[in-house]
Amino acid sequence: MNQYAVWGNPISQSKSPRIHQLFAAQTGKDISYVAKLGSEQHFENELLNFFANGAKGANITAPFKERAFVLADEYSESCLLAEACNTLKRLEDGRLYADNTDGFGLCSDLDRLGWLMPEQRVLILGAGGATKGVLFPLLAAKQQITLYNRTLEKAVDLAEKFAKYGQIQTASLDQIAEQKFDLIINATSLGLQGKYVPVASHLLKNAAVYDMQYAINMQTPFLNYARECGAVRYQDGLGMLVGQAGFSFKLWENEFPDVEKVLKQLKIEMENAK
Repeated sequence: MNQYAVWGNPISQSKSPRIHQLFAAQTGKDISYVAKLGSEQHFENELLNFFANGAKGANITAPFKERAFVLADEYSESCLLAEACNTLKRLEDGRLYADNTDGFGLCSDLDRLGWLMPEQRVLILGAGGATKGVLFPLLAAKQQITLYNRTLEKAVDLAEKFAKYGQIQTASLDQIAEQKFDLIINATSLGLQGKYVPVASHLLKNAAVYDMQYAINMQTPFLNYARECGAVRYQDGLGMLVGQAGFSFKLWENEFPDVEKVLKQLKIEMENAK
């Protein structure tokens, strides 16, 4: 039985064990996947011991993605650019391969929704780790990206780093209000504090709106604000969560699961647990 786990702190809220349980049942794989609470002081040793004891792979979530990244021996291109990993695989020789499947999970969910067309104008709110993890796949999908961040310098640095991979620029809130976007993505963590970026209402009304955070019935602060502004196309990040898990599962077990089927089941279970 192949051993896997998701590592984070906190971790009790994680949907990953249930998602991978559903993937395993669907594909007939015999795996074990559990949630592991990493300690701030000893995370590196805990993770390396997990692999030393025979584990085949791990998912990494906040706050350990950057710390896990430096433990790896080989990297995917998207992982190197993000400078953070959410997926580790133990190779046959014992070395660790690091990947970042967040951006592919996002793109697959946008594609599922019919919201991923070439050359569309995309506004991304935030220039932190969540944004770094998705820029490479979005640019590879030929999205024309504008970055907004409260600290403009951080957005500028990120835009400069990714400029060779596609069209990417930065803008202030005032500048954004004068533009038009096909898709607006919230990649900030403001929702955890009950807050959101006050994007001009006319932009939200005329664009598809996606929040990388998720909540039951899509009740995130940013999506609530978008609806109040008249948005008619909006979606939370649960599909991205299941999508990135699907790419991790494929890396480990060499079979891509039916993500949409698992997403539907997860929504039913979350609604019933309310």
